[in-house]
Amino acid sequence: MEPGNKPLYALIIDDIKRKIEEGRYIVHQQIPTEMELADQFGVSRITSKRALLELERSGYIYRKRGSGSFVKERAEDKEALLSGKSGSPQRIISMILPYMAANGHLNYIRGATEYLESKEYYLSIHCTDWNPEKEKELLTRLPKHGFSGIILYPISSIHNMDVLNLQYIDQYPIVTMDQYYDSIPVPSVCSDNFRGGYIAAKRLIELGHRRIAFVSSIGIEYRSSVRDRYFGYCQALKDGGLQSDAELVITDFYRQVNEANKEAFFAEMIQILLARKATAIQAEHDELALDMLRVCLGSNIQVPGQLSIIGFDDEEVSRHCDVPLATVLQNKYEIGRRAAEAVIDAVERRKPGKKRMLVPVVLQERQSIGPFAGERILL
Repeated sequence: MEPGNKPLYALIIDDIKRKIEEGRYIVHQQIPTEMELADQFGVSRITSKRALLELERSGYIYRKRGSGSFVKERAEDKEALLSGKSGSPQRIISMILPYMAANGHLNYIRGATEYLESKEYYLSIHCTDWNPEKEKELLTRLPKHGFSGIILYPISSIHNMDVLNLQYIDQYPIVTMDQYYDSIPVPSVCSDNFRGGYIAAKRLIELGHRRIAFVSSIGIEYRSSVRDRYFGYCQALKDGGLQSDAELVITDFYRQVNEANKEAFFAEMIQILLARKATAIQAEHDELALDMLRVCLGSNIQVPGQLSIIGFDDEEVSRHCDVPLATVLQNKYEIGRRAAEAVIDAVERRKPGKKRMLVPVVLQERQSIGPFAGERILL
């Protein structure tokens, strides 16, 4: 017992609670271990363990087997932070995503979170559900509520330029990832999409393909990422001595496709491309490439015997389909980490950093691409 008849474990509890409430320990940050607390307070491990158990029961921390104890997000803390009513300056960065998905977005979040935690910032996640108006509302509201900065994964690089430009003029810290805006010098962190489009097409040319289609569900102008992939594809054709053919470029059809007609839609598209003597398809992203791959397999079109298919992203599912999908690998963890680094640099220096940062991509060859097997077309 400590003087005043207060148990020793209660002193540990009070100390950790105070540090959490003062913001010295932030949400999801690891706190000292049982052994470290025992040494710090000169008590037994039984005493420090009891303190951690009490903190867990009262909702201040959570514990991970084999990893340690971490600060838990409490409902009242979250409400205060999100309403801008917390007593201390907020150290929160918001990440705005167009949709929530565990496959690729988790790596963006992991990269950003690990960097932000090292700088004692907290990450909040917001989803626009592909709604430009919701994106606009978040871009307008979050700065007013005291958030330190925003990492924006835009719905497109043509929406909400008015709001984004106002934030840029006001020097509010915003960094975009995956896309950039040509006319607004907001810092961005993106994959080297031009290089990705280039190396995908170049590899197909090396395999003997001369009729390579480019397929994108959205218009080329809609997102900078897709536009750069297409430009890379075009440059590879030119460097390979091939003429581009508008008949082999199919874009902007996402409004025509739904779950009910998807299979028939892509079956017709593939037949059109085959009739135009395409021997390979370069897709905007893996999901689209996999849809076409499945239709081919279901229609007895040999992949890669009759048609090679390559995607972009290296989603987990691309590795495990019947014919593993060749793709261009993006380092989404590094994009998230560098976006977080850029926004903190803007927060703490109060000026934007480098305008455009590119993260390298890697060609991931798999069984969906192979040598051109038919009669060569004379150029």
